[in-house]
Amino acid sequence: MNVYTTDSIRNVVLLGHGGSGKTSLVEAMAYVSGLTSRMGKVPDGTTISDYDKEEIKRKFSINTSVIPIIWKDVKVNVLDTPGYFDFVGEVEEAVAAADAAIIVVSGKAGVEVGTEKAWELCEKYKLPRMFFVSEMDVDHASFRGVVEKLTELYGKKIAPFYQPIRENEKFVGYVNVMKMAGRRFTGIGSREECEIPDYCRPNLDIYREAMMDAVAETSEEFMERYFAGDEFSVGEIRAAMKMNVDDGSIVPVSMGSSTELRNIHNLLNDIVELLPSPDKMERAGINMKTNEIFQADYNFSKSKSAYVFKTIADPFIGKYSLLKVCSGVLKPDDVLYNASAETEEKLNKLYVFRGSKPIEVPELHAGDIGAVAKAGCHTGDTLSTKAVPVMYGKAEISRPYTYMAYKAKNKGDEDKVSQALSKMMDEDLTLKAVNDGENRQSLLYGMGDQHLSVAVSILADKYKVDVELVKPKVAFRETIRKKADVEYKYKKQSGGHGQYGHVKMTFEPSGDLESSYVFEQTVVGGAVPKNYFPAVEKGIQEGVTKGPLAGYPVVGVKAVLYDGSYHPVDSSEMAFKTAALQAFKKGFMEASPVLLEPIATLTVVVPDKYTGDVMGDLNKRRGRVLGMNPSGAGKTEVVADVPMMEIFGYNTDLRSMTGGSGTYSYEFARYEQAPSDVQEKEVAARAAES
Repeated sequence: MNVYTTDSIRNVVLLGHGGSGKTSLVEAMAYVSGLTSRMGKVPDGTTISDYDKEEIKRKFSINTSVIPIIWKDVKVNVLDTPGYFDFVGEVEEAVAAADAAIIVVSGKAGVEVGTEKAWELCEKYKLPRMFFVSEMDVDHASFRGVVEKLTELYGKKIAPFYQPIRENEKFVGYVNVMKMAGRRFTGIGSREECEIPDYCRPNLDIYREAMMDAVAETSEEFMERYFAGDEFSVGEIRAAMKMNVDDGSIVPVSMGSSTELRNIHNLLNDIVELLPSPDKMERAGINMKTNEIFQADYNFSKSKSAYVFKTIADPFIGKYSLLKVCSGVLKPDDVLYNASAETEEKLNKLYVFRGSKPIEVPELHAGDIGAVAKAGCHTGDTLSTKAVPVMYGKAEISRPYTYMAYKAKNKGDEDKVSQALSKMMDEDLTLKAVNDGENRQSLLYGMGDQHLSVAVSILADKYKVDVELVKPKVAFRETIRKKADVEYKYKKQSGGHGQYGHVKMTFEPSGDLESSYVFEQTVVGGAVPKNYFPAVEKGIQEGVTKGPLAGYPVVGVKAVLYDGSYHPVDSSEMAFKTAALQAFKKGFMEASPVLLEPIATLTVVVPDKYTGDVMGDLNKRRGRVLGMNPSGAGKTEVVADVPMMEIFGYNTDLRSMTGGSGTYSYEFARYEQAPSDVQEKEVAARAAES
């Protein structure tokens, strides 16, 4: 592949709701640009983007893929992202590497939750963007409906660039709003002039006026001319549009059909002409040597630096680190410094990816997206020179809250599972494997049930290990509510040396649920010699690890040794430890034992119209609402304390309640006494297990 300089590069991320047609659009762009000689199809599993086995099997994108498309001597790095919310980590990584976005909206389904989430992401990263309305060849597709909804949501920024011409429910041409000229499709990428149909006029006038308003806003001179009734030339309109698209004050709306390859050439033209090259964007990091800001700004003449935005760790194709060059020109055999890990990396070869295929390149200029193989770096690392060691801020990646317990189906596979998950977590930052020693279980965290299901499938297909997911155990605690006074005598005689330990103890609540126990002794008169006190405490120490009620750790107990007796020959540390342990078990069960359940503070952000549904659902989960706060853009934040065991499955329920628009997070808050029915159920379940 040829080398492209910074001004001849566009980095564009495709965003949108699952099923809106992003992957099909990439296929169409690849075909129209001459990159491929045959159109791949998602249902057939033949697309460039969806090359992974899981993607082919499930018929939707799971990973972000990079497809470089050459159009008019410009290299357009298209980042095709998954639309399903479970794979949002992939989207966030791609957005961090992009300079502009195309939000794909289905002409048939219209504006969906994923469309709005894509917009919010662009707002967060201040990305110039445009909309592409797909599936215009489908019956009942409505370009006007989409434009009206987008205008309702985002106001006068929305500027339709084209209007479809439909005849007998067929998509046969379009009107270029800028040129006020009709075009009829005659073949792939070819069209001929035609009259603008009368039925197009009413909407066309609205679209034209919106565009002229936007152009007039760009300068005082234009504003004066506009009010004077002057017409702007096509060149003036395009120049004004470019300026406005760059700063986000205008969002063009294009449309077309990927399956019929209609209007794709115009989209490619608009990407090249309207969307910014990297050198128009800002990029700053910290010079770790001087602690000053390093303004990289994708300048090829500055010291070399690159940001690793994604890792591919595939057992078949190996490990690749995908990076975006932030300054300078990278060359093979460059030795770069990783400021995050404080190590040096020799690049060896440089690649660009085309879906799953790495293609070797002689160099990568500032702003370009490429890859290095077998490097020791991780996602979020910065590579730079040792003379100017730079570090860029890491992309914000969503935190996973959905979890299940997992275990290897075959004994002896535990190490294999652990190694495979470690590689998968390198690749996917929203996947977390955690060992819960307390409940003797391994937990797998992800963004949703589908995410976890895909992870299990990848373990089986790629890494040849089978795991099963089971409902996780909740980390209960045990404590007491009353005081108990107990005596225990441990006496064993078996010929010769015996065992003797005798303790009298009280057990009561300590009032401190943060620590397991408090041990005190008030023995007088040497009834129990001092040298046995540590042994008594050891017995308590052992007892609190696994409570007598249901086998959970014990908290908040005060144990006092106040009397006992000993035998000058038979007493030993072991005997006193055993006596203390048995006294603890007996005393604990006599002191009104209770289970404590973990309580989490749950924060839910939902559109206002769903607030009532969310509140009702939280009540069902034994939640206590602590407050409601407006969260901007017609959303409300609900904060509630909810028992941890009731949060299980919340992700699925919240999505179905809010159509996928609700988000949540939680943090452990404290322990509280579990209701008697919950306690009884849990004690019975633990008894059945043992």
